[in-house]
Amino acid sequence: MRRDEWDAPDATDADATAPRTGAAPTRLDGHRLVPLATALLQDDGLILHWSEDAEALLGWTAEEAVGNHAAQLLTDDRDRPEVLELFARIMSGKGWTGVFPVRHRDGRTVELEFRTYPISGPGGTLLLLATASDTAALHRVEADLAVLDGIFGQSPIGMAVYDTELRYVRLNESLARMNGLPVAAHLGRRISSVLPGINSAEIEHLMKQVLASGRPVVDARSHGRVPGDPRRDRAWSASYFRLEDSTGRVFGVCSSIIDVTERFQAEARAARAQERLATIAEATARIGTTLDLQRTAEELIEAVVPRFADFATVDLLETVLRGAEPTPIPEDRGVQLRAVAVGESYETGLVHAVDTVGEVSEYAPGRSYTQCLRSGRPLLRSHVDEEVLRGLVASPDRVAPGLAAGIHSYLMLPVTARGMVLGGAEFIRMRNPEPFTASDVALAEELVARTALAIDNARLYRRERETALTLQRSLLPQEIHRTLGLEIAYRYLPSSVTSEVGGDWFDVVPLSCGRVALVVGDVMGHGIRAAATMGQLRTVARTLATLDMPPEQVLTRLDETASGIGEGQFATCICAVYDPLERTLQIASAGHLPPVWVTPDGTPHRIETPPGVPLGVGGVAFESIRFVLPEGGMVALYTDGLVERRGQDLDEGIDLLARTLSGPGRTLEENCDAVLGALVSGGSDDDIAMIMARVLPLPTDRVATLPLTGDGRLPGKARRFTRATLADWGLSALADYAELLVSELVTNALLHADAPRRLRLFRDRVLTLEVADTGGQTPQLRPFAEQDEGGRGMFLVSELAQRWGSRLTREGKVVWAELELPFGAG
Repeated sequence: MRRDEWDAPDATDADATAPRTGAAPTRLDGHRLVPLATALLQDDGLILHWSEDAEALLGWTAEEAVGNHAAQLLTDDRDRPEVLELFARIMSGKGWTGVFPVRHRDGRTVELEFRTYPISGPGGTLLLLATASDTAALHRVEADLAVLDGIFGQSPIGMAVYDTELRYVRLNESLARMNGLPVAAHLGRRISSVLPGINSAEIEHLMKQVLASGRPVVDARSHGRVPGDPRRDRAWSASYFRLEDSTGRVFGVCSSIIDVTERFQAEARAARAQERLATIAEATARIGTTLDLQRTAEELIEAVVPRFADFATVDLLETVLRGAEPTPIPEDRGVQLRAVAVGESYETGLVHAVDTVGEVSEYAPGRSYTQCLRSGRPLLRSHVDEEVLRGLVASPDRVAPGLAAGIHSYLMLPVTARGMVLGGAEFIRMRNPEPFTASDVALAEELVARTALAIDNARLYRRERETALTLQRSLLPQEIHRTLGLEIAYRYLPSSVTSEVGGDWFDVVPLSCGRVALVVGDVMGHGIRAAATMGQLRTVARTLATLDMPPEQVLTRLDETASGIGEGQFATCICAVYDPLERTLQIASAGHLPPVWVTPDGTPHRIETPPGVPLGVGGVAFESIRFVLPEGGMVALYTDGLVERRGQDLDEGIDLLARTLSGPGRTLEENCDAVLGALVSGGSDDDIAMIMARVLPLPTDRVATLPLTGDGRLPGKARRFTRATLADWGLSALADYAELLVSELVTNALLHADAPRRLRLFRDRVLTLEVADTGGQTPQLRPFAEQDEGGRGMFLVSELAQRWGSRLTREGKVVWAELELPFGAG
């Protein structure tokens, strides 16, 4: 019969009470380790029951075995007498345990370990219960268990078994030593109660996940302090897996644990080093992005708060901020520092214990702060109390706010560049529980050193830039004189981006007869050299213009000057001369951008001047164009900084300038502001120089013209016209001198030129008398003898006039003389 049909005592019940002989157990918590065959025999050896494991061990099925005699089925003829003798002895009431060879169904011999138990059957019948296991399988189990016990007991790795309630069931001595508690102190308790000093809640949560999912976890980190080493933080790496049998029944969790404190500390050191490198890398990219001294200090604050410190300040010596060179701090002198940057990671309350930005504090010679600056070495106070804080702050009233804010660690470093102290940087920790250490000092030194170099560069740049700007401004026009018939507005903006001044310039040069020269130029490059070159070219241009040279000749001479200044000194320039009496504008360009002029109705146009090479190239002739500006028309001259932008076509900037100037109803000043607002709202990479001029109506009481035609009585006609005109203008006091000058100029034209054409009187800043003729030869002062009857005319003009001169025109020339106006007559 099959086992599930046999109503007899189970073999395990007998096994539980049977004597043991050292054989390995065949079951563990209901889980079969090796096959255990069972059979029930009558007193004559007839088989009554044959188990499934018996089938597995010997190959005979229950149908084949039951009803047969065991000795005939399982033994050879030669062994049968011995078997029958042993069976009789067992049935006599003496149980037997031992190893005996048994024949397998396939004919081979199997060594089995037997245990036999005589029992009483129904009606007092004597029966025999026999159990058997394969000795080879038992030996393997014993070896495996020995190995497992050896691993568990001898392994240096901590090992533990927990039940489904996460209570210790078993652990080895290695784990007990790690924890500093005996094995017995663990059993039946959870990790949270045995080791309250570690992250037990996190560990138990992880073990619950392993129990629920069955997925093992490798290298789970735990940390904290254990009873065996309560003063030192330790770290462990643990692996967890679920214990279950082949049917899926779960018994608990097993763990293996390794002490990784040294590796953890090394990783922590490496992480801190990595963080320091990251901080340095980030600070390197952040600090010194501009040449602004205060902004550089602010960049240091942004780099260290809150990553490195909860609160930080940068203070610089007052003498350094005033532009003086830093000097060593004498032993008997204190220091004055101005706060330039302050930052905090949260509302610390320290604003009442430190200087606000812009505030100046003075530290006495014996203060810790002063001594630190004097020595150039860091000042570290890992732990700050009231006494320490009193030695750090500038005044006693700052101690209480500092203590209230929770200062517990302080670090101060001198801001030193090129061996000279520029100021100090303070770092404070409050919420950050870690005190500053030597590694923190090294990191701070690296950051402060970078900041110090950037601050010193900013300081030197600011000094050089101020020097260059002073030079540049001194070379630009200090005053623009009012010009009759022309309204003028201008703007000059140094670059807001580049670190050096440029060579842009403009000038408004008053000329004779009310004319005015407008000059705009741009020296290529930046720096003091460019500014100096600009000054030389501007001075030469002004001088040449006042000699009544036409614009193309002015540029020719400027080109020679630029070539003589030095190799590589090039400049673009545009020169325009406006005559208010003719309302003509004569323009020549040396590689400069085209001017823009706007008609009275607001239509903008480019003035296409003849192309010219930049000044300094040399050997190229310049040309000019002349056109009439209508009353109300406007012209704009400018440098490329106004219209040139990176990534944008130059024509786009010029078109935007033209469109902006076309706006109606604005004054020239408003036009200047509108242009800057439209084209320079975000700052410029280059300097900007710009002149705008608008044609105004010429007052009739300022100009008087007499055509000179007819016979030789023209000098008298000119004298009468001059006296009458000056009387109408209220300038009769100048009539005698003016008559004499006019008479000489007209007479000179009659004698030395083809014919005089026109006499013009012009009243502006001075009274100008000009005579135009058709001759092409300019008058000269000639030496004369005392007995000579002539030749004194131009000498007399030179003596009577404040200034005189001549200029060539298309029709001939103009000779002019100027007289100063009486006070208040302008």
